[in-house]
Amino acid sequence: MATVLQARPRQFVNTAYTERITRRALRYLQSGFAVHLRGPSGTGKTTLAMHLASLMGRPIMLIYGDDRFDSSDLIGGRTGFTHRRVVDNYIHSVVKTEEDLQQRWVDARLTLACREGFTLIYDEFNRSRPEANNALLSALEEKLLVMPPDSNRSEYLRVHPQFRAIFTSNPEEYTGVHKAQDALLDRMITIDMGEPDIETEKEILISRVGLSGPDALKIVHVVRAFRRKLDLTQHPSLRSCLMIGRIVKEHELAVSKNSADFRALCADVLLARAGKRQDEGSQLLNHLLDQLPG
Repeated sequence: MATVLQARPRQFVNTAYTERITRRALRYLQSGFAVHLRGPSGTGKTTLAMHLASLMGRPIMLIYGDDRFDSSDLIGGRTGFTHRRVVDNYIHSVVKTEEDLQQRWVDARLTLACREGFTLIYDEFNRSRPEANNALLSALEEKLLVMPPDSNRSEYLRVHPQFRAIFTSNPEEYTGVHKAQDALLDRMITIDMGEPDIETEKEILISRVGLSGPDALKIVHVVRAFRRKLDLTQHPSLRSCLMIGRIVKEHELAVSKNSADFRALCADVLLARAGKRQDEGSQLLNHLLDQLPG
């Protein structure tokens, strides 16, 4: 059975940056178009998708892209068996037995969302092989979902008028992702998401972690400067900020250059992202931390 999420995402942080993107995306969804949030991991695509879906006011159907997917994982298929056994003992000396095994059809998430008018979130859809997503083409354009011949249904399922779709994807240079079909991209409106601005990252730390404004801003500055000076374009700073901020808050660490625990925490979270440049990264991080107040 597919799990339907009620529209209760975690607290969403509204800043001028997030409000601009939300307003644009919501406008497209309300006009019936699918929205595609594209950007590096850690830029808040999934959180924004959940927020947009909640604003639509419909139940949410969530799918995570998977390289093992085929079309049946989206539409449905036959699974299990229904066992039917008839025993005829009308004449006590004669026993007749008939057995019948039949597989039963089970709708998958896309079919359920299209039929019921749910809001579909297809997270990291380009981790699925392009051919697995072919069913989406007619669902988004002609508003018809093509059903397999063995579904015991009509050839097409008419898509509910309240059905909406939100997609997220990572850049194609990421490991484990596929090039999205041009035909599918042509059926959605793509919003490229970069790194949030400093004010947004600070407010997210304050809201989700409970840090003070000054401490949140110090962490954001250190992480962003580390990332940019090493040109770590595939490692946005928000996820690292949240890791550091949560441990600081829960273990009452001082955000200070004189705190050995805070320095070790920053090193543990950030240096692995430097890859083969760990020596250079260590020197840079120590320099950045030395600039913090004592």
